[in-house]
Amino acid sequence: MKRQQYKKQKNRKKFGKKIFLFTIGFICAVAVALLSLRIYAQVAGAPPLTVPKASIFLDHQNNQIGDYYTGERRYWTELKDISPYLIDATVAVEDKDFYEHGGFDYSRIAGAVLADIKAGSKVQGASTLTQQYARNLYLTHEKTWTRKLNEALFAYRIEVFYSKDEILEGYLNTVYYGHGMYGVEAASRYFYGKSAKDLTLSEASMLAGVPKGPSYYSPLNNLEKATNRQQVILRLMNDQGKITEEEMTRAKSEQIVLKNDQWLATKSIAPYFLDVVWDEATDILASKNLSISEGGWTIQTTLNQAHQRAAENAVKNNMPNSELQVGFVSMDVDTGYVTALVGGRDYSTSSFNRVSLGNRQPGSAIKPILYAAALEKGYQPMSFLDVSKTTFTYDSGRATYTPQNINQEYADHELSMAQALAISDNVYAVKTLEDIGYRSFRDIQKRFGLNFSEKDNPSIALGTTENSLYDLTNAYNIIAAGGEKRKATTILSITDAKGNVVYEYKPPKKEQVISKEDAFVLTQMMTGLFDPVFSDYSPATGLSLRSRMSHTYAAKSGTTNSDQWMIGFTPSLTAGVWNGYDQGKTLSVQVDMAASKQVWIEFMETALNGKTKENFEMPKGVEPVTVDIHSGKLANSSCPEQRVIYFKSEDVPTEPCSTFDFFDSDSWNNIIESLPFEAFRSFWE
Repeated sequence: MKRQQYKKQKNRKKFGKKIFLFTIGFICAVAVALLSLRIYAQVAGAPPLTVPKASIFLDHQNNQIGDYYTGERRYWTELKDISPYLIDATVAVEDKDFYEHGGFDYSRIAGAVLADIKAGSKVQGASTLTQQYARNLYLTHEKTWTRKLNEALFAYRIEVFYSKDEILEGYLNTVYYGHGMYGVEAASRYFYGKSAKDLTLSEASMLAGVPKGPSYYSPLNNLEKATNRQQVILRLMNDQGKITEEEMTRAKSEQIVLKNDQWLATKSIAPYFLDVVWDEATDILASKNLSISEGGWTIQTTLNQAHQRAAENAVKNNMPNSELQVGFVSMDVDTGYVTALVGGRDYSTSSFNRVSLGNRQPGSAIKPILYAAALEKGYQPMSFLDVSKTTFTYDSGRATYTPQNINQEYADHELSMAQALAISDNVYAVKTLEDIGYRSFRDIQKRFGLNFSEKDNPSIALGTTENSLYDLTNAYNIIAAGGEKRKATTILSITDAKGNVVYEYKPPKKEQVISKEDAFVLTQMMTGLFDPVFSDYSPATGLSLRSRMSHTYAAKSGTTNSDQWMIGFTPSLTAGVWNGYDQGKTLSVQVDMAASKQVWIEFMETALNGKTKENFEMPKGVEPVTVDIHSGKLANSSCPEQRVIYFKSEDVPTEPCSTFDFFDSDSWNNIIESLPFEAFRSFWE
């Protein structure tokens, strides 16, 4: 009996010793595993937390007008800028012990393992927010033990190197909410039309329920299921002491307003304009050794949404029902800011930007630049030239060129520069180029930022050197700015994902491209485009728009076989329009040739509607003089065709247009024409 008891006692001691040794071994194994895990984490280092971020575009008044993203639409936002309701709701439903555990919830893991063993497959998750964050960053969502192991390793490394707030911020910015939205900021804007920092308890609790099944619990897909899950989350928040009973009741009864239509509306705002912004931002950031591909940029642009709508409506209302294409751009005279841009008729059909990328021949739209050079060389508005049909010889006598006017007609008398510009006489332009020299013309084109030809071909006076609508409109904007340099820009500032301003637009150093006097004189000549007094063998080329004008405009049109241009300005706003076919097909109908002018005048009148009529400010050194337009001399009662012309002081005419000769019938005719008595004039005739 004693022997048996001794044996039992001995066995118990052996068993106890085995248990002790097993426990020691297990503890040692766990310690070794934890030490190995720690060493692995230290050797592997902090895992990177970078994720693709969308860049945001704002208009000049800080309204969002679009975004740019690669793969995942995400607007990274800091934890302090997220509604506390959304943070609490997310923790309550996804990982209530988040701030207590070290990356793993062992009780949940044990329950999940038992469920998986019972089912014979991986059916239940036990992931903490840290594990979900790791999965969002580095792994797929497949339900396998291999993925789970990798998830655990990444989660451990994240917990070692990052704080809980950093982890929670990362999770909230990477979790998927459906509809292509990643992170709370993108989701909040998509569902509610507001920033995540402004969410109410009711909105936040509904949004927190979406990630469990984005297609199933999206309030846009199934509001009833989304509401049921919201009720569960509100109850959890109350049970965990995050909200009071009263707050829960109020949130449940709150009527949630979904504003997905507002978000969708921003996707159709100025897509061609935003492409130009993206290209400009790419260059700006590259110059600072930054890459735009990092994403997360907030780009404030110069877009004026009222101008953009006016431009789009003008295109819609005036373009013919054909394949004729359009390019439109407007700029603020004072700043050079691009206020609106339309690069084609339909971005979804063709994203090719015909404003900035489509270099075409500007035709007569180049003439104001040519005449700016002529003013510098001593020409003045009443400089007269013979404009009869002329053949020019060039290339050392090996080639000839005979310019033709659009209607194949020529004046049988001399024209002034002001009149030649108004009716767009081509012989005058070529003779001017031949007189002032090719070098002068090339030099002024350089100063205006335009392309130019190195060849001495007389046809370049008529705009055969290709330029973009963007650059040519900027050149006109320089004239509108009194000859002061302007550089068109679409960007006001660029801010990185952390809120640091990395770029802020600064206007170029003040520089006169042409003198203020020449710019003003040229501007006043360009108002003649709409003045019937300048009509001759051909009407002033903008005369058809006169009835629609409620402001003073300076402008020039241009026509080639395949291109139609209209560019003009007021003292505050410049706009340019191009029409043509992408393949350079000939403009064959009058409707094609009229579209650019109609788009231009509708935009200008709409954009300036309700604004006081502006006058161009006359600088010192310029004087207004009433002259006889046929002679350029001082007008008097015997000169029937009169107009105020602006001259530089040294060019002011002093000779009267005519003197009375008793024996000259023309002198008597001039007097009779000026008499108010119709009957007497009839008798004289």
